[in-house]
Amino acid sequence: MAAADQIKSLIKSYAEDDEHRFFATAMQIAASEARQGHTTVAQELKQLIEKARKEKSVAFLDVPKTVSLSAPKRELKELIEVFKPRIDLKDMVLSPGVKESLDKLINEQQKWEILKKHNLSPKRKLLLTGLPGTGKTMTAQAIAGELGLSVYIIRLDGLMSKYMGESIAKLRMIFDAMEDHRAVYLFDEFDSIGSHRDKGQDVGEIKRVLNSFLINIEKDQSNSIIIAATNLPESLDKALFRRFDDVINYPLPEPDQIISALKKATQGYSFSKKINYKKIAELAKGLNYSDIIKACEDAIKEMILTGSLKVEISNLERSLAKKHI
Repeated sequence: MAAADQIKSLIKSYAEDDEHRFFATAMQIAASEARQGHTTVAQELKQLIEKARKEKSVAFLDVPKTVSLSAPKRELKELIEVFKPRIDLKDMVLSPGVKESLDKLINEQQKWEILKKHNLSPKRKLLLTGLPGTGKTMTAQAIAGELGLSVYIIRLDGLMSKYMGESIAKLRMIFDAMEDHRAVYLFDEFDSIGSHRDKGQDVGEIKRVLNSFLINIEKDQSNSIIIAATNLPESLDKALFRRFDDVINYPLPEPDQIISALKKATQGYSFSKKINYKKIAELAKGLNYSDIIKACEDAIKEMILTGSLKVEISNLERSLAKKHI
């Protein structure tokens, strides 16, 4: 029979709608049965698991990008936008340092039970910094995709209120939701509420919200992933940095990453002549991933609208040049 801890984990993962953990635990139970010589039972369990996975995958393809919160508080709908991601980390081009940090988080999340036995917790609070278009927001989607979770984007414009204390109450509601709904919670453009408390131009409510965030993230013991992203790390209050498990800086892509991004963005299309990726990468130097992808899309659109069968390299070069303006 399956160990009591495995059964508890199975029930808990089902209750928390943690699909990845549920199937991983189920496979552990099947493996345990096989080791004990219960091969028939083990085989039946594996077949049931594979069937359930396939049915989940088909169902997932039919899920719209935007989904509703399961039994949320009514006010929460005004503060959070929820959707199911369709990407994971392999869909991103990342610098070696960033990839290593994200791989560690995913590994710790997937092996949380091992860490728990040693009274340790997996990383789950990230502060992402870097210029616009370098992949910070996409990272939240990719992490959610890896872990089979939804992304909850916090609407900071809905969080701030002119009425004293109301913003803090809304923030508390969001942290309560982290306990009730396991997901990846993204605070994008985090500097809008995380700027230095000693800035004279800050209104009192913003300072109170920052103080409340510091208290809430310190106390938070949920299983949700918390990600704060900012283009302006220098504007953040210094007390914020130590509240996160990891601070990851997203640099502009290097030539190798530019080439990888170009190949991903033009995958499935042919070029009018042999492409010199090193030359193209030099033209794209200084651009972020978003600009590079958009330049590729512009060149592909030109091909389609002119009735061509291949992408003109000159159009790609011209599109990249325009992004520098």
